[in-house]
Order: sequence, then structure tokens, then C-alpha cells
Amino acid sequence: MSTNPRDMPKREGAFEREPARRIFASELRECRYQFKDGEDEKSPTFVLLPTGERSNRVFLVGTLTEKTRQGEQNIFYRGRVVDPTGTFFVMAGSYQPEAMQQLARIEPPQFVAVIGKPNLYQKPDGAFMNSVRVESITVVDKETRDLWVLDAAKQTLDRIDAYTDSTSPDVIKAKEQYPNIDPAVFRRIAYDALAQIKM
Repeated sequence: MSTNPRDMPKREGAFEREPARRIFASELRECRYQFKDGEDEKSPTFVLLPTGERSNRVFLVGTLTEKTRQGEQNIFYRGRVVDPTGTFFVMAGSYQPEAMQQLARIEPPQFVAVIGKPNLYQKPDGAFMNSVRVESITVVDKETRDLWVLDAAKQTLDRIDAYTDSTSPDVIKAKEQYPNIDPAVFRRIAYDALAQIKM
């Protein structure tokens, strides 16, 4: 089976899954706004990216640098996945048994591809914590990581270009929620990430 991120199979299901956005750790770290799309209990929850796009699922590739097992009754695993721009915090527990077993079997450091749901948590002191609840995690090679960096950079730059002249509700909301963030910062970060890979 190909490990090229572009060839990853789309899972079949009774409902249409939200696309998994390719996003750098540095942008996910800045997310501060999470919302539900609809009144239904099963309505999807989205994180609003500072570059003006909603994200219910993310696809990331980086180096799993550490992994810890926690809990006795309700066992879960936490991990740190590093891309060229920063760190993703990932977790998988008993509600994601397949993902938890996958993460349990991987010994860092290794390149991994992760599909999961971003979660936003505000601590009592007002600070925000971002993590990704893993749906699947697999070991990949350096070429796959480099291809992902190319794709993530392209998607980031496309979002920034759209942000500048878009009147979409998500872009308008992003401008309200992140008044102190200049999306151009993420343009530089994308180019810096590209400079770190040698194709």
C-alpha cells in the first residue's frame, strides 16, 4: 500500500466525513475558537483556523518524539508529534480502541501520519491547549513526511490567499476572533517549512 499522503484511502461510511485539513502545528497552536455546526447532538464540532477555514479533522505528518501511557481503568496514550513548525499533542483512548492500539505499538522516534479531530481546551488560567484526538496513526517514511510538508504548505498558502479578499462567513469570523494575528505570519512559516526539506 502506498504511503503517499495523496493516496491515503478515504474511509467509507454511512455519512460524508469532513475533509482532513493539512495544517502545520504552528497554526493549530494559535486556534482559540471552537464551535458546533448545527443544534443536533451529533452536529460536527469545528476549530476555526486563523487563516479563515473551519476544521473538523486534520491530517498531519511528523516525528513521534515521545509517547506515554496513562490511567489504570481508562487507559489512554499521549504523544508528541513534531513537524517543521512545532509540536502537535496527540491522544488516543478507549473511545478510539483501534487508534489506541496503533499508537501503543509505535516506538518513538519514527515518522508517523495521523488523522484525527482537533480539540480545544481552555485552562482555568485562561490559556488554551490544543490536541488532536487520533482516528488513525501509521508509521511512514521521510519521503511521505516531505510530501506532506509540500501539501500542507500549499494548503496554508491557498488559505492565506483566499483570506485576503474573501467574504466567506468563516473568514469574517476569523478576522473577528483573531484580530491580533496577521495570516502573513503563516506564509513565512510555510516557506520556512519548505526550506527545511530536501526533495
